Amino acid sequence: DGGLYVPDSIPKLEASAWQDAESFADLAKQVLWAWLADDLERDAFEAIVADALNFPVPLVPVGDDVYVLELFHGPTLSFKDFGARTMARLMNTFLRRAGRTLTILVATSGDTGSAVADGFAGLDNINVVLLYPKGKVSDVQERQLIVRRPGVQALAIGGSFDDCQSMVKAAFVDDELAHLPLSSANSINIGRLLPQSLYYFWAVGQLAQTEPVICVPSGNLGNLTGGVLASLMGLPIGQFLAAHNANDFFPAFLQTLTKAYAFKPTVATVSNAMDVGAPSNFERLEHILGESNLRERIWGVSVNDETTKTTLQTYAEAGYLSCPHTAVGLNAVQTYRMQTRDTRPAVVLATAHPAKFPDVLHEVGLNPPQVDALNALFERPTNVLSMTASSAALKDFLLGNTVDVSS
Repeated sequence: DGGLYVPDSIPKLEASAWQDAESFADLAKQVLWAWLADDLERDAFEAIVADALNFPVPLVPVGDDVYVLELFHGPTLSFKDFGARTMARLMNTFLRRAGRTLTILVATSGDTGSAVADGFAGLDNINVVLLYPKGKVSDVQERQLIVRRPGVQALAIGGSFDDCQSMVKAAFVDDELAHLPLSSANSINIGRLLPQSLYYFWAVGQLAQTEPVICVPSGNLGNLTGGVLASLMGLPIGQFLAAHNANDFFPAFLQTLTKAYAFKPTVATVSNAMDVGAPSNFERLEHILGESNLRERIWGVSVNDETTKTTLQTYAEAGYLSCPHTAVGLNAVQTYRMQTRDTRPAVVLATAHPAKFPDVLHEVGLNPPQVDALNALFERPTNVLSMTASSAALKDFLLGNTVDVSS
């Protein structure tokens, strides 16, 4: 019906499949294999996983039985590296075997695009065209998006993330583009979500027999959907907490009893990667859980910019420096505990490295850490084109241009 793919069945895992894993990659080999056993030889699959997920995933205590799961130690310093790198290598393997090529069309509000660009760059059967809202991502994020990479073209769109996403969706259903081999690496692609389910297993496995509250800084709801899939595979999670910024459609939906709802226009915030007014994965969550179960399993809250900045300062003074998105999650845990009196351990998914948001940190009097990999980006050549927020403009580009994978 034009919506999003969902699994027709969800595999169940024994606890030993994830509790006994000695490393994150070992855990990934067990969990993902439950989905892919019919599609790939075991040796090839394990080599892909080992190459894609070759970075640490530390669980850091930050006080009062609250933990931060740092998901930003991959090459682009955001949690999007988990899904992008794994999916890129899997897709390229299948395409090579089929003798096919593909163009990945991706919209980004910040971190998705750079993770996809980095994860897919240089693969011999895949090109990438990424759209981002010009002037609505940080300078560091933009530089990550536009540095020249083989097989990747960045498009700076004069509009919002929702405009970018609408342009991508329109391209997929446009009859005049049907002959082009297009696919997606946004969280509308379930291949992005399955690898993201892995770190939920990793977090719970390290907390020894507890059923924690998992707090997910949320925008398009893909990260949360990955967690829901993990729970339906058998992972014991006490409660999901969806932490949103001023783009509060989902928390508002969860807090009302009416079935009627309407998406809202996107609002710009300091946690810009979560600036999504119309989260596409909402329909997926509603379908997988059902409306009543969705409201029961997920508790939602909206955190405004001023509170986000205060939380950044508070935790920095206590010894933990986070990005604005993670600060939204940290404050959401405080609000949740005050309102529910739930004292179970809470894990906040830290979605990005604080060094990616120097302007926000400077604004609240904090010094961003220096990361050599980010500083080096500003010495590299760029490849970006400007485009109006128009599906027709994107169509003309796709019909008239191909990305040179050898450049």
